[in-house]
Amino acid sequence: MSMQSMTAGSGEGSAFLNAIKHNMREYGMLISLIVIMVFFQFQTEGRLFQPDNLTNIVQQRGYIVVMALGMLMIIVSGHIDLSVGWLCGFLGAVSAILMVDYNMPWYLAVLATLILGGAVGAVQGGAVAYLKIPSFIVTLAGMLVFRGLTLYVLGGRNVGPFPPELATLLTGFFPEPLAKIADPFMADNMLSPTSLVIGAAVAAFMLFSAFRARAKAVSQGMDSEPFVLFLVKNLAIVGMLVYLTYLFSSYRGLPNVLIIMGLLIALYSFVTTRTTVGRRIYALGGNEKAARLSGINTDRLVFLAFVNMGVLSALAGMMFATRLGWATPKSGDGFELDVIAACFIGGASASGGVGTVLGAVIGAFIMGVMNNGMSMMGIGIDWQFIIKGLVLFLAVFIDVYNKNKA
Repeated sequence: MSMQSMTAGSGEGSAFLNAIKHNMREYGMLISLIVIMVFFQFQTEGRLFQPDNLTNIVQQRGYIVVMALGMLMIIVSGHIDLSVGWLCGFLGAVSAILMVDYNMPWYLAVLATLILGGAVGAVQGGAVAYLKIPSFIVTLAGMLVFRGLTLYVLGGRNVGPFPPELATLLTGFFPEPLAKIADPFMADNMLSPTSLVIGAAVAAFMLFSAFRARAKAVSQGMDSEPFVLFLVKNLAIVGMLVYLTYLFSSYRGLPNVLIIMGLLIALYSFVTTRTTVGRRIYALGGNEKAARLSGINTDRLVFLAFVNMGVLSALAGMMFATRLGWATPKSGDGFELDVIAACFIGGASASGGVGTVLGAVIGAFIMGVMNNGMSMMGIGIDWQFIIKGLVLFLAVFIDVYNKNKA
């Protein structure tokens, strides 16, 4: 072998290792989720990947994922929101009271609850952005206020059940318009054809988008990860998506909450990566003074991040309450811990400016799979809290270590 060939090979290998190191945060979270799922699959004797159990995990974590998307925007901007758990419970209670006690049509109650959530977010965001009160203090006070309001408006009672239309929308399964067409071609109609078509279409679109984005980056002379690494990563993601779609279709099809999550994930991925607002939020979290000097209205961005968090908390509150069937005085207790942990475990930086939508979603499901797997293994709630706390500490420790090392 010539010296030139050896040098070229060494350069390609170095580029490959540098690409892995540069994207270690993203790859590490995805690999961690896969390893945790495989571990609990074996430890639970194959019960984790049962279609009904996977459906249960998605429905259990749906409201956490929704709030994690809003929390990511706040953490990236350099702030924190401790109130989201009890705000979620309070807004779920308000929606139940409007629909059950006041007989308001469910769609008007949903709209009113979302508006109320945005208004609450505006109050907290205004205090943080314009009055310059630390977000930790504002939202800690908010957590206490919303906890008291939840107890007050419910009066110590459970309120429900919710209208069947809303319950079906938030906790049901996607309709099967293709079932009659595909029925003659599917033995015993064991699979959901609509779910399979949707899953295949989403997988194809994701793969197409990834290749198009890479081609654009290469044509503009931007640094791009090695093709082998790019191909392996995207085929792994698409393969996992197709397999999970198959599992869901073998049960009752795609849960509606998964559809809602998917649409929100796509929306926030677009906002954070393709819009000016998204880029400015990251600039704000990276260096607020520099962002302000460059002409960015940082106060407005912080304000909007909290408004967004309020709206998503309202949606999450209704998702949780309808799944439970009732709005209860305990709804929202401890939710903020899971939401914040999902963002940090997913790679968000405690100092702001770093974090991805995919990472937050992966973090939420890491916590969800751990909860589900440990419960199925019979691990006590005491050890579950200890283990989750250690996982969160480890995620933040790794982030701080990498930052200090750089």
